[in-house]
Amino acid sequence: MVSCNGGLNQMRAAICDMVTIARYLNVTLIVPELDKTSFWADPSEFQDIFDVNHFITSLRDEVRILKELPPRLKRRVEMGFVYSMPPISWSDISYYHNQILPLIQRYKVIHLNRTDARLANNGQSLDVQKLRCRVNFNALRFTPQIEELGKRVIKLLRQNGPFIVLHLRYEMDMLAFSGCTQGCNNDEVEELTRMRYAYPWWKEKIINSDLKRKDGLCPLTPEETALILRALDIDKNYQIYIAAGEIYGGDKRMASLAAAYPKLVRKETLLGPSDLGFFQNHSSQMAALDYLVSLESDIFIPTYDGNMAKVVQGHRRYLGFKQTILLDRRLLVDLIDQYNNGSLSWIQFSDAVKETHERRRGQPSKRLVIPDRPKEEDYFYANPEECLQQPDGQLSST
Repeated sequence: MVSCNGGLNQMRAAICDMVTIARYLNVTLIVPELDKTSFWADPSEFQDIFDVNHFITSLRDEVRILKELPPRLKRRVEMGFVYSMPPISWSDISYYHNQILPLIQRYKVIHLNRTDARLANNGQSLDVQKLRCRVNFNALRFTPQIEELGKRVIKLLRQNGPFIVLHLRYEMDMLAFSGCTQGCNNDEVEELTRMRYAYPWWKEKIINSDLKRKDGLCPLTPEETALILRALDIDKNYQIYIAAGEIYGGDKRMASLAAAYPKLVRKETLLGPSDLGFFQNHSSQMAALDYLVSLESDIFIPTYDGNMAKVVQGHRRYLGFKQTILLDRRLLVDLIDQYNNGSLSWIQFSDAVKETHERRRGQPSKRLVIPDRPKEEDYFYANPEECLQQPDGQLSST
């Protein structure tokens, strides 16, 4: 049994890992439980977001997956005879063979209660890596209702020409958690700080926003994003679909982006209340809709490298290296500050931004491997190179 933690895309990657681990231990997996207690408090079950029957049947030649425990084992679990634990982060498959399998043999049922980043990015066999991809790209299909709504949004966008998906990670929770307050007034800074202290599982409390921003560790603000899109020569007539929750500061903070790109849209402006009513207060289902639109966009641009940015980037590579502009935030904030203080002309600024991002558009590349520092290396799901068909028709070597 596994309980996933985090938002939709963190859980998506975890499900891929847990299926793969179950397969290589030759044990039965119960359909994963989704996180209902994190910041988003989304009550959705697995079958509310993913097509559970397709998930089970598409993997039946690899792993046995059940919707619930058989009655005899269910009674054992209800009586408390279950061993619950978090596996060690970034572990190899060998860890699960040597440490977890004996526990399953002893207790019959084991409950893994944390699942984020529990399987290493690198050093796994090709079969392991390919199964992670098979789960991600084939077995995890959203429910028909979410898929249909996604198709409608994409059709509405396509009727009006090309569109870019901007994953503008500028919601209140992101700013409170990261401590990034660029462009916020004193009242807003206080509000965000109060929120950060209110959530005990957000460990970092005292944060220097300016230093963090200079290190490239803050999401770009809507104002900074508008400058960067213009510097990249993104046509102002392109539709820009905002894949995000509620932007902190509302229309006031979005004003410069809306002025530069008047065709700003979001799911709430494309669909009526009757369409979205079912999704209200279900942030993971809303995120699933944004995920589908992000996959189909002409260009995908995330302003922060969170889980959605990484998983969508990897999925777009799988779909034929569709263009994803990966912003170098550390360099960009320095260029923005130089432009704003008059040290760079617009042409110098724009040329520097374009030059920096020539090789950051989701082209084929090798994952950066940093032994013993898995958090700092490239994430498997952002560039699952073992599973990608290269433009010359060859599969990437491992």
